[in-house]
Amino acid sequence: MNTPVNILVAPLNWGLGHATRCIPIIHALQDDGHRVIIASDGIALELLQKEFPSLQTAKLPSYNIEYAKKGAHFKRKMLSNIPNIAKAIRKEHKALKDILELHNIDGVISDNRLGLYTSKVPTVFITHQLQVLSGKTTGIATFLHKRFIQRFDECWVPDYEGSTNLSGILGHPKQTKLPVKYIGPLSRMEKKALPTRYDILVILSGPEPQRSILETILLAELKKYNGAVLLVRGVVEEEEIRKKKKNIEIVNFLTSDSLAKAINSADCIISRSGYTSIMDLAALQKKVFFIPTPGQTEQEYLAKRLKEKGIAPYSKQESFKVKDLAKLSVYKGFEQPKEAINLRQFFSLFKGERKLRSNAKFAFNIDLLIMRFNNMLDNRKA
Repeated sequence: MNTPVNILVAPLNWGLGHATRCIPIIHALQDDGHRVIIASDGIALELLQKEFPSLQTAKLPSYNIEYAKKGAHFKRKMLSNIPNIAKAIRKEHKALKDILELHNIDGVISDNRLGLYTSKVPTVFITHQLQVLSGKTTGIATFLHKRFIQRFDECWVPDYEGSTNLSGILGHPKQTKLPVKYIGPLSRMEKKALPTRYDILVILSGPEPQRSILETILLAELKKYNGAVLLVRGVVEEEEIRKKKKNIEIVNFLTSDSLAKAINSADCIISRSGYTSIMDLAALQKKVFFIPTPGQTEQEYLAKRLKEKGIAPYSKQESFKVKDLAKLSVYKGFEQPKEAINLRQFFSLFKGERKLRSNAKFAFNIDLLIMRFNNMLDNRKA
């Protein structure tokens, strides 16, 4: 029998995707007999507290990520967020030292929280972005991301290894020296044969103001639709609140089990083309219409890739019309996924002997990150 260990699971609070894809990891850790402590902030932490009310939690500093109101300003807005993000990384790295001692942590699993590295216990970084697509800044963004990932013992990519995969060039660069392990797509969902209850299910998520902007657009367009619609706002609150506007039922949020049931009973889905959403919808083999977040290069790439593969259509947010849903009939949707990979095999990192690393080896001045991005902003203005 395995000796139980204490594992900190800490997703980034950027929409709900990082938190929801940690749910199957937490379940697998529990099934393997380990004690899990959850750390995050904002709606990501609130969601996981609702999913795992009996688990201890810790609050980490917020990255305070905000999107621009216009897609054309997305990159400039993200660049302006860099100083605040850098400060949060410093603070969460400092907070980790206290959490390690308070909860007697034996290992850390960080989903995109860059500051949760340490030489004291084994650490894992979860990302599907070994290559960070950001237009002209792809090279520097990818370089800096890799510098952070190198501080961790392992990098887990939630995708299949090889050419048949979901993330494309994001998770499968031509070459990498990072300690990568492909752990298979992560989804909290399970496919079930249920009677159709909704013609369309809308799943909203992501930082403001873009979440609200899309909600407004969809409510206006779907009023013209004759079928039954369920719109899940992706706003985590203390209680589930439902209301109805003609043919549209609106709910603020759903727990994993309720959302899986709703998706399984829906004819088709409207969703952002975020990677976690793609993993969930692929697991459930659903027909889906994607609307990428304006200016978010990663989502635009994934939506275009799935269209080219004949899996799903997509539309730009500002040009979406309800008549566009007719395009779904000529796309095949997601097909039967590969056999799931047993996550428990990856937990051996936390149980064996490990040579402790020197923090000096991984020294990296985070102020350099701010300086480089500020230089890019200056160059754009020149």
